[in-house]
Amino acid sequence: MQLTLERPDYDFFLRGADGASALVNERKLERSFIISPRTLIENWPVTDVTALAPGDLQSLLELEPELILLGGGAAQAFPPPATMAACLSRGIGLETMINAAAARTFNVLASEGRRVVAGFVLRA
Repeated sequence: MQLTLERPDYDFFLRGADGASALVNERKLERSFIISPRTLIENWPVTDVTALAPGDLQSLLELEPELILLGGGAAQAFPPPATMAACLSRGIGLETMINAAAARTFNVLASEGRRVVAGFVLRA
């Protein structure tokens, strides 16, 4: 059987993520970041999803997503209701999950051509 490596038709993809690091393309990241299929924003100053303020979403919202994924680290965490309402009032879905699940979900949605943006919280 012949195997062929297929590259995605978008610029950034996640090879994996946990609570402390993520591998984006061939690059290891150890600080919180934002990713879309065409954009990578490093050093997102968020360290705790449970303290995420609506203003912390501005960089994600500027990428015009239809869905935002929040990777809260190694354990499930949820943002405050006001932060969730900031997305829902704009008609933008917001899903929170652990980083490993958010990485897999991001890749699936990006491969489908969806306008997905993800914020990953990493802690050293």
